[in-house]
Amino acid sequence: MEEELVMVRVAELYYDEDKTQDEIGALLKISRWKVGRLLTQARERGIVRIEIVHPRARRLGLERQLVEQHGLAAAIVVPSPEGDEGTLERVAQAAADFLTAMRPVPRTLGVSWGRTLRAVAEALPDGWATGVTVVQLNGGVSLNRRSGGAAGLAVTIAQRASGHVSLLPSPAILERVETKQAIEADRTVAAVLEEAAEAQAFLFTAGPCDASSAHVENGYLTASEVEELARRGAVGDVLGRYIDADGNIVDPQLDARTVGVDLSRLRAAERAVFVATGEAKHDIARTVVTSGLCSVIVTDENTARALLEEQ
Repeated sequence: MEEELVMVRVAELYYDEDKTQDEIGALLKISRWKVGRLLTQARERGIVRIEIVHPRARRLGLERQLVEQHGLAAAIVVPSPEGDEGTLERVAQAAADFLTAMRPVPRTLGVSWGRTLRAVAEALPDGWATGVTVVQLNGGVSLNRRSGGAAGLAVTIAQRASGHVSLLPSPAILERVETKQAIEADRTVAAVLEEAAEAQAFLFTAGPCDASSAHVENGYLTASEVEELARRGAVGDVLGRYIDADGNIVDPQLDARTVGVDLSRLRAAERAVFVATGEAKHDIARTVVTSGLCSVIVTDENTARALLEEQ
């Protein structure tokens, strides 16, 4: 008990009164070595707790945990302000910064589409890379007057790298399997899909399985069809392919009508950069990281915490 009291006094002198270990030793008539040992024991026993309160330090901790828990190559986490205002822009900027710093620079970058990746494209500066070929990973020609911007964001990313673009001239989902097979058999489309599958890096997002889905917005599916997918266990889509919490395809018939790179290519990739933000995407984001669909995640603090929770 006496040593514990000495330990507490050493901790008070060191942390509260800013005394050096030499000064503490002289005051308490113990060696500097013993002062150091007592400080270590105070931390081990919980008598002293050291907390780094800078917000960046907290995010670094989240990044380390994401990497360790989900076996990722890297994780980038940005703050989540009250009300999520500006979070998409922050995440998009972080993804753009990551791409700009990526080494080696990929000669071919496969990209998906959606609001999140549109924000990433706009955040990329001119000259973020040189001579990169950007290729679409999945179909994105809109079926209504509202453009999904699939081609536009791919063009933007390529132009800002003084590179080239390979567009996939197809809707994301077709009404008939035979039509989809005929389109993928076309020499031009087949060449783009092959180029996409062999890309050196992938940049993609995922969509929730609800009425806010870009597939509903762009006329590929109705809100009731998405509701039915959710009832069957879908948590969202990746490259237009609706998957359950374990990463399995929910509707094989729908998947057979979907144009794009197979998800197995993402799982096999060394550099598959997943960008996601917002509470609506927590379930699909969890599936992406737990089923090996990405090697890097760029996200917000709230989503990161959700991905670290035990399910």
